[in-house]
Amino acid sequence: MIDISESVMQFLLAFLVAGPLIGAAAALLPAPPGLKGKSPDQAVLRHGVTVTGAILVAAIVLALGFDHDQPSKMQATTDISWIPALDVRIHLGVDGISLPLLVLTALLTFLCALYSYFKMPAGPSPKAFVALLLVLESGTLATFAVLDLLLFFLAFEMVLIPMYFLIARWGGEGRQAAAWRFILFTLLGSVVMLLGLLLVGLKAGTFDMVALATDNGRDLSTSLQVIAVLAIGIGLAVKTPMWPLHSWLPDAHTAAPTVGSVLLAGVLLKMGTYGFVRIILPIAPDGMHVFAPYLAAFAVVGIIYGSLACLALTRPGAKGDLKRLIAYSSVGHMGFVLLGIATMTPTGLNGALFANIGHGLITGLLFFLVGAIKDRSGTADLDALAGSTGAALYGRAPRLGGLLAFGAVASLGLPGLAGFWGEMLTMFGAFEPAEGLSRPAFLTFMAVAGLGTLLTAAYLLIVVRRVCMGGTPAAATAGTDTRPQLADVQGYEFAAWTPLAALTVLAGLWPAVLLGLTDPAVQKLLAGGKS
Repeated sequence: MIDISESVMQFLLAFLVAGPLIGAAAALLPAPPGLKGKSPDQAVLRHGVTVTGAILVAAIVLALGFDHDQPSKMQATTDISWIPALDVRIHLGVDGISLPLLVLTALLTFLCALYSYFKMPAGPSPKAFVALLLVLESGTLATFAVLDLLLFFLAFEMVLIPMYFLIARWGGEGRQAAAWRFILFTLLGSVVMLLGLLLVGLKAGTFDMVALATDNGRDLSTSLQVIAVLAIGIGLAVKTPMWPLHSWLPDAHTAAPTVGSVLLAGVLLKMGTYGFVRIILPIAPDGMHVFAPYLAAFAVVGIIYGSLACLALTRPGAKGDLKRLIAYSSVGHMGFVLLGIATMTPTGLNGALFANIGHGLITGLLFFLVGAIKDRSGTADLDALAGSTGAALYGRAPRLGGLLAFGAVASLGLPGLAGFWGEMLTMFGAFEPAEGLSRPAFLTFMAVAGLGTLLTAAYLLIVVRRVCMGGTPAAATAGTDTRPQLADVQGYEFAAWTPLAALTVLAGLWPAVLLGLTDPAVQKLLAGGKS
């Protein structure tokens, strides 16, 4: 770690939030003559890679300058009055809970920009595409960096418009309907959430999240906390997405371009679960205590539902879309995150935060891979891909097949990879929930979640069998396999995918890197702001 002054840290965090917005404005301007390259389109795509690369470097420097001996302390804080009449402040800060999410967001957006430079999705001008990508990055980073309830709401909403247009203008079949469903679900949830945030802020006399967390709900009656948790929780649950508020997700993922799916699964879903941890748990603990068993019940239903939906899509003849299958798997994986939050224990919360990062890395990689398979074969339909003997990716594109199998076993929670620790810790948390919660109920939830892990393994192994195995190169040589060879992993794809695969292994083998950041911050959060 390196020693960086507080003022530089403040600048880095402010740059993370504002830098992509400045880059988005610049993307819409004509390129200077010397930077046009072969075409204006290439110039603007290179601009996207440059800006997201600068943001990633800033995020890494911020992480290196972060005081890892005090991860529970808000660092790089900026606190400026913005709307004095409402006591709304531009309050930024980072701790052990938000730092990993900031780095994950910066990394995934850079990899998406790099991938798009070589493989721009079909659609209108790249100018608008790059500008929307950067606005999306700014909104997501702001969500994880702001410490004011109204600023959080603005950042939370800021990502909706760019994601809507990315799906509606650069998406595939059914993109208009999917984009409308996405915007309607999330906007309706957000209206209810805003009412809850206003209720808390006006009643407590401040919108400052640090002050509210330190107060730990002492100035809010239990009945008001219950109403606030219900209202705020609905908006967060739609974005998470929690069953049964998830139905916008499969359509959005299926229709979105590859990079849209990567960002939607990798970082946008995390905004919902982050809100539960940062806002609901510390600000309205009594209200959360009332709803925790119901949240856990919805979470485990989502785990089973997502797994059964995926199993149904893997059946021969079901015409299952691979992108749709991974979208449904996200419903199950985010169910584990919600279960960990519902336990209200340090173990469960650490598991939830770990599962957030693991899911972002693994599912981001899987959407990249499925997008590449769809580009090469013209379809993501499992039946069309598998044919009668299997798609034989191992024989036709061995590196692509190997990476898909790696992503699948990481997603099913194989020990030694990032998917394992989050699921295990959330179930440990359910084994011994917080004081006052029904242990028999949470033991039941733990058992159901355990069944979900078995179902997850079943459908992912079926996918690997049907897509990766099958006719061999020998069959092709003998003339009995008429399917064409597929291009294997290209150089730019290696560059975009290798960091995700490497971090999946690193987080699996060395979980203390993440847990050392999150655990002190979680302990402080649950203690009402006291270290």
